[in-house]
Amino acid sequence: MRCCWIVTVFFVSLLLSVAAKAATVVDSAGQKVEVTRPFERIISLYAAHTENLAALGLDRELIGIGDSDDYPSRVLGKKRFSYKEDPEKFIAARPDLVLVRPMIERSYPQLIDKLRQSGITVVSLQPNTVGEIADYWRALGGLTGRNGAAEKMVADFQQGMATIKARVEAIPREARVRVYFEAIHKKMKTFAPQSIAIYALEQAGGVNVAADAFQVRETNIADYGKERILAKAETIEVFLAQQGRMNPVSRETIMQEPGFQALKAVRQGKVYVVDERLVSRPTMRILDGVRQINAILYPGLGLRGEDRER
Repeated sequence: MRCCWIVTVFFVSLLLSVAAKAATVVDSAGQKVEVTRPFERIISLYAAHTENLAALGLDRELIGIGDSDDYPSRVLGKKRFSYKEDPEKFIAARPDLVLVRPMIERSYPQLIDKLRQSGITVVSLQPNTVGEIADYWRALGGLTGRNGAAEKMVADFQQGMATIKARVEAIPREARVRVYFEAIHKKMKTFAPQSIAIYALEQAGGVNVAADAFQVRETNIADYGKERILAKAETIEVFLAQQGRMNPVSRETIMQEPGFQALKAVRQGKVYVVDERLVSRPTMRILDGVRQINAILYPGLGLRGEDRER
């Protein structure tokens, strides 16, 4: 999985026709997919799709997953596929739906074209902002006949965030912790202001000290650089970094970075890492990411996460 969340201009709408009992899903490329019956043999090439399909109860319908997908454990025995492989491998598996994200559609058009020429429906989905996640889940529900389950996901997420918000609102604005949130250590990059990661940070009660960061193209990553980080040395009370495939960094690496002893957070030992899967994927586990960040920033507040592996 490329845990860096590659962002594209995204709009998805789900239109339900009561008379025809059909759904129309418009994907991120503007393609309209008429769903006259739920798709039942699905290959997912994006870890978030895989996780969300499992959350919708589609373990049986999910016949293949991406080569780096890692959650939930109960689907990890599925056959693995890569968008770099021969299209014939996909065709031989007889899927009726292949779910991708825009990066794959842009970078591997030959694969997409070959699958569609073979009669396989290919749908490209990825939400652009946290505000679009609900429609993304609804689109997955519309494609698979799990509209009710998708609406429950939306409701559960909204309820979970409302509970967190009610607790965080008790923290005075002037007392909130100022945080630098690292995305890629080697390149000294942070997150774009509209990214899931910054949403998680702010919902957890943190203040993003890099709100002036410049977004890199149409991704969730933003340029910042060591010079600008050091310029805010006394402002950064906590240094937080995502950790995983996109940013294989350790707390020790950050602490030992040349020049970083000037940072207030480093001098005080307030350097932390958080699993990038909890702050970069458009899944229900964003709630867990928010809770974990909150526990780092305000250990006495008492927010607790939960095990979603079921």
